Amino acid sequence: MPSGRPASDDLVSRFDRDGYAVLPGVLTPDEVAGLREETLRICRGERGPVEGALPPVAGESAQDTVRGFLCVHYPHKLSALMLDTMRHPAIVGPLTDVIGPDIKSMQSMLFIKSEGKPGQAWHQDEMFIPTRDRSLTAAWLALDDATVDNGCLWVLPGSHRPGVIYPNREHEDARYDCTVESYDFPYGEDDAVPVEIAAGSVLLFNGYLLHKSLPNSGGRGLRRALVNHYMSAASLLPWAPPEPEQPMAQADFRDVVLVAGRDPYGYKGLTDIRTPRVRPDRSGGCDR
Repeated sequence: MPSGRPASDDLVSRFDRDGYAVLPGVLTPDEVAGLREETLRICRGERGPVEGALPPVAGESAQDTVRGFLCVHYPHKLSALMLDTMRHPAIVGPLTDVIGPDIKSMQSMLFIKSEGKPGQAWHQDEMFIPTRDRSLTAAWLALDDATVDNGCLWVLPGSHRPGVIYPNREHEDARYDCTVESYDFPYGEDDAVPVEIAAGSVLLFNGYLLHKSLPNSGGRGLRRALVNHYMSAASLLPWAPPEPEQPMAQADFRDVVLVAGRDPYGYKGLTDIRTPRVRPDRSGGCDR
């Protein structure tokens, strides 16, 4: 484990108090470079089809190819390297401190925010991924230095602690992409804290934590990040409609990857429901 990893007790206390913690220098520069190269392969279609992606333009540069994307959902289903990163011991180790010994992952997202591209409005991951057991945790891995200028994450420290999922609405703010925004929460913009981290570092944060990002306002450059979501494998994941005549309380999304410990629901088997796709880019307009 890299020497930059916080001691377990310190990590857990900060995570419990603030709802997030930074793990500096989790990946080596070579590992980060490998993930950047893999990002290009995915954007070129070399790792398989991505729903909604336009074919690469002949002769365009690598930088221009990836600039055509805002986010690829489920890259771990395309790339063995992305899947290995989801299971990376230097990420999973700290996760066992804050979640517990048995952990599954249900989602990966590869963000590619080039200059001028939008951010995401205030939201809570728990609203989108309804675990309801309070174990949902994101591991936000920076593939470039994430700064205020290029659109790093902003958080509202401690906003996870009430355990409340705040209401959401559509918005017309051009700074943000097509996802909805949370509102009517008891925090103001003055409470927000930017989380600037170096490439290869990881931001862990709780699924109830309010967070957002702003557009990449840098002159020219990318803010790439690989984000994986994890939760306790001992809990059901009601993320999809239940089977006919099955109570919603028993619904259990099984398109998951076990990354630590054991899966108490392994007897159910696994499914392959979600497919890799791109996220709409607000700068080109949103269909509502």
